[in-house]
Amino acid sequence: MDSKDRPVYIISVAADLVNMHPQTLRLYERRGLVIPRRQGKNRLYSQGDIERLRDIQKLTQQLGINLAGVELITQLQNELERMRQDLAANVRQLQRELSRELE
Repeated sequence: MDSKDRPVYIISVAADLVNMHPQTLRLYERRGLVIPRRQGKNRLYSQGDIERLRDIQKLTQQLGINLAGVELITQLQNELERMRQDLAANVRQLQRELSRELE
């Protein structure tokens, strides 16, 4: 597991790191904008989660985008990342096939 994805921060610490109320983090979790890991009843946030929360904060506070817009942006970013990974896998496959043909 990448250290960026390792769940380490309890909700109160995560909220302090991003200067948000813990209830805001719970709302974002309900909306599917951030999905902390669970250890029993405790939510544990990773550094990646903290970065996502900061991105959400920027979109809502600096750019004035509402949560529905943030959800759409997040979905589009996730789809773009999946497409990028698929494309990279296809390129690797084509490179292997080309190498075999050239041998």
